[in-house]
Amino acid sequence: MHDIIREAINDPEAAWEIIKMDRNVTEVVDAVSDLSREDKIKLGATFKRFPLGCDLTELIVGTCASDLERMDLLGNCMVADAIGATIHVCAYAFADIAENYGMRPVELMRDVREITEVPLDLDHFGRYGPMRFPPSITGCGGQCYLEGPPFEGCPRERIHSRLIDREKESLPDREEWVELASSVAVNLTPVQGADTHAAPLSEAEEVLEIARKHGKGVEAIMFVGDGYDDLISGFEAGLEMGVDVFVIEGGPFNLAGNRLDAFAGAVAAARILTPGKIVATNGAYEDECRIGLRAGLNAIITGFPRNHHGYMCGYSPGTARRGRFGLPRVMKIMRDEVPAGLTPVPVQKPQLEALAAAVKASGTENVYPERIGYTYVGDAHWACLPSTPIYERVRVKRDVNGLVEMAEAGEISGTVAVFGARFVSWVIAKKLDGLVDEFILVDRDPWVESVTVDNLSSELKSGVHGGGSDDRRAYELADSSVISTTIPQTSAGISEKFTDAITLL
Repeated sequence: MHDIIREAINDPEAAWEIIKMDRNVTEVVDAVSDLSREDKIKLGATFKRFPLGCDLTELIVGTCASDLERMDLLGNCMVADAIGATIHVCAYAFADIAENYGMRPVELMRDVREITEVPLDLDHFGRYGPMRFPPSITGCGGQCYLEGPPFEGCPRERIHSRLIDREKESLPDREEWVELASSVAVNLTPVQGADTHAAPLSEAEEVLEIARKHGKGVEAIMFVGDGYDDLISGFEAGLEMGVDVFVIEGGPFNLAGNRLDAFAGAVAAARILTPGKIVATNGAYEDECRIGLRAGLNAIITGFPRNHHGYMCGYSPGTARRGRFGLPRVMKIMRDEVPAGLTPVPVQKPQLEALAAAVKASGTENVYPERIGYTYVGDAHWACLPSTPIYERVRVKRDVNGLVEMAEAGEISGTVAVFGARFVSWVIAKKLDGLVDEFILVDRDPWVESVTVDNLSSELKSGVHGGGSDDRRAYELADSSVISTTIPQTSAGISEKFTDAITLL
């Protein structure tokens, strides 16, 4: 594993071979730990590439605090929705605000769902429903982040301050909270020795089961810790539970001797260990955010003023405190560190719409956590987006089942050119396998085209060939053509060149 990981630093072909292999957590963490900081960054960036791992960069935004007015919370949510940022729901704060207005806590969650269409990421949620805390916790100024490491336990006894009797009052509404959410967070830090910080793992497992029952994504929070043993225990627990999003917390919870090397290594190891999953952080000082983004982070959880995520990312010891407005700062840090590619940085609502259309065209039963060939079809976004109003709103002209009907009617036959070699093309080829003679997959990125041909060839009976990134030649060699992209401008551009090509949009 050491040798091929070293090869993968600069070689995506070697990285693709790693995807095909069984990966042992300790071996991967060992191999990554031996690398220089720059090599860790290059390695993580290599694995943040289709189809090695999710290649989006996004904001997840905490909009609430217990002492906000209801109007301010709803306005914050509307701003997040307008820019296409997932809303991070701190359940205890929603509950506190709701009760301040004489509402049942779940009623405020309903209100937010009615005025927004982006994913809702539910956190601070326990076996009875929203966790509840006294004002000493909900109004904490961010002492641990302000002071910096080492973290030696919450001086306010955070997890032991839970108001369990108040939590039990919400038990009848527990299922509805999860139904309204797109994903639910659990905390793995007890397996890393942080018993004072989070609920026992058994409670996390209960919450995970509720989330799975309702078909929601699961996000797991873990610490960088010592940068080695703590990473191994966190990754092993999350992989065993089958979580979809790994959230790596640094800041005062990064206790490694060289914390920037450790943060880069944690992100790079996560990228290798978790293909098809999202790698995020909910707490990282500015220098950790920057190096983490270069090493392959997909997402940073930030927040509005008074929300605790407002200071947990993008600031430094001495400046990270309650009242900070992290959202614009983190957006600027992302723009500084991540070059825009096929999608802007951070992604915005049009990209969520295109993803939702991709899932709708593919069929939820065919995408993550389903696999084709060596890896997942899509990533955790593809599991979370169907639980959003965006998914309900977007429309596609035809889905893969419609293509199958066309093939059965003889309208698609012989050699089929598929324009675009990303995940939707995988599903198209899989569904049409055996109904046509062969596929020509063509993509403007030669490596994407090559790896898609390799992946599909491992599973399909029909022949699969590459088109040499030449749309015109692929079209001329084919009897039928299908445009697989769900990005409207791209689909329209190809359709203008090949007017009889079948589109999904």
